[in-house]
Amino acid sequence: MKNECTQSGLTIKNFSKLVDGKETTLCVLSNRKGAELAITNYGAKIVSLMVPDRDGRLTDVVTGHNSIDEYLVSEEPYFGAICGRYGNRIAGGKFTLDGTVYELAINNGPNSLHGGIKGFNAVVWDLKQLDEQTVELTYSSADGEEGFPGQLDTTVVYHLTEENEVVISYYAVTSKPTVLNLTNHSYFNLSGQGDPSVHDHVLTINADYYLPTDDTSIPYGPKAPVEGTPMDFRTPHEVGERIDEDFEALNFGRGYDHTYILNKKEENELSFCARCSSPKTGIVMDCYTTQPGVQLYTGHWMTGNFVGKNGKRYPARAALCLETQHYPDSPNKPEYPSVVLRPGETFESKTVYKFMVE
Repeated sequence: MKNECTQSGLTIKNFSKLVDGKETTLCVLSNRKGAELAITNYGAKIVSLMVPDRDGRLTDVVTGHNSIDEYLVSEEPYFGAICGRYGNRIAGGKFTLDGTVYELAINNGPNSLHGGIKGFNAVVWDLKQLDEQTVELTYSSADGEEGFPGQLDTTVVYHLTEENEVVISYYAVTSKPTVLNLTNHSYFNLSGQGDPSVHDHVLTINADYYLPTDDTSIPYGPKAPVEGTPMDFRTPHEVGERIDEDFEALNFGRGYDHTYILNKKEENELSFCARCSSPKTGIVMDCYTTQPGVQLYTGHWMTGNFVGKNGKRYPARAALCLETQHYPDSPNKPEYPSVVLRPGETFESKTVYKFMVE
């Protein structure tokens, strides 16, 4: 092992363990500017991401754990993970495809969340480092796994560019008609992981509409305009500026936990999704995606009960997620963009998180 520790302070050997008969590991990518991205093949998770602040100091901007053992028992099982087969929620844990009803595990109130009891976040992927800045992870999900039809072969490629971009490319093929919604669930704090609040982060989202949800986070009714509501991030606002307003969506979500319908000129175009920045560090993150939506989640379920990386705790709202994806419950809502994948087709999507300073 050429380096025993990462720049973020992780001990690499703490990520080696036999899980479900497969070896876990930590892959460390770096570019010539000194940025560093650490990925484990357990859940294809981003464990740490070091980017420079306005003074040139490298700052770890994602939450996470110090070891595989901590990830295995985490009360936040989606830190940095690839969520699948279906990221976000499916109402009642069931859907109908081509006349057949499929039943899934109920693991979030009355609904199925992030692929079920053991989604893609909790399996060991095959990992192949392609070069110093690129890693490829693959996972074959068996026909019927977690109730989903078809053998689904998924590839996720993480690439750290010289421009301090994290490019995530997704590919999937299936043996039977199926549904899928893949996303990365990194929790960002641009003031540095362990900073107690993202309320001071300034956020812009390129969306005129969002999806109102019921008290179980399932969308109901038509899309709603953000204009005139605390959901409006078309111009920059601090995350905490309106988060506690008496507004149904915020009351149900205990803050922001909603899908925004991104403004797109054409389907599948790689276009601007969101910008987020920290006044403390000057770190700016721009997000681009081919996906039709982004879930803004402000981490209200985090408790601070456990110690994360480098002795840091993560209380409620100590990080936010920008999960690029299709819409929740799409398999049950034919008016939404389709999440159906059929044999002979290849699912492809791309998301870019670009880091700069101001």
